[in-house]
Amino acid sequence: MQGKTVVITGATSGIGEVAALRLAEKGARILFVARDAARAAATMEKLRRAGPLAAHAFHLADLSRLAEMKRIGALLAVEPRIDVLVNNAGAIFNRRRETDDGLEMTFALNHMAYFVVTTMLLGKLARGARIISTASGAHRRGTLDFDDLQSRQGYGGWRAYCRSKLCNILFTRELARRIASGVTANAFHPGFVATRFGDGSGGLIGGFVGAAKAVGALSAEEGAKTLVHLAASPQVEGISGEYFYQCRPEVPAKAARDDAAARRLWDVSERIAAL
Repeated sequence: MQGKTVVITGATSGIGEVAALRLAEKGARILFVARDAARAAATMEKLRRAGPLAAHAFHLADLSRLAEMKRIGALLAVEPRIDVLVNNAGAIFNRRRETDDGLEMTFALNHMAYFVVTTMLLGKLARGARIISTASGAHRRGTLDFDDLQSRQGYGGWRAYCRSKLCNILFTRELARRIASGVTANAFHPGFVATRFGDGSGGLIGGFVGAAKAVGALSAEEGAKTLVHLAASPQVEGISGEYFYQCRPEVPAKAARDDAAARRLWDVSERIAAL
């Protein structure tokens, strides 16, 4: 990773921060996107210690808003080259929230931010670059209703989250089909990790997530291993369109292997993004 540039969202805590630090230790320059200035500054201090010779930097943005997704895409597009792009920001919400763009919050943050930032940066990816998207085993319980992607006809926080993780894998599948030779795209499941994830959800989801973390969650260090593997290991060079768990390819749910749904999701996302 010496001299390579890594762009990562959701890097101020959890597996995103751990992965950023491990890649910085390997010589990478880290550019990360954060929502909170104080946490971003704290992560920057850790990065300076982990990789003191690289010019690490961050941008502040709320990636649930289309205008912010596009602004970050434009800011990062001035980079001469990007070697690794990690889509990692995400959340789960107990009650339905709608963004200023009229999108359900989970769909906006967990899927559309991946789509917009990635498509805007495709032209800046170096040959051999890797695109990595954090998905989840929760996709196995996800379903897509193209007539109600914004969950207006009935909302459940867990249902919306599972749907967004299914979107991550379908997006990766279609992205791998579309991108130029030499660039790869893969998704992965980090496992159930004890991070800040779900802490602000409230309600039943917040209580369930908190209880689950207390009894059987992985550490962020363990959860980040597959992300670091996909970013840095020569073993995955040239592998694209796959879903990984514990550093190995795994067959995702049947719904995540639906090429027609993947193409349709791409087309719908493109219209929403209006790029």
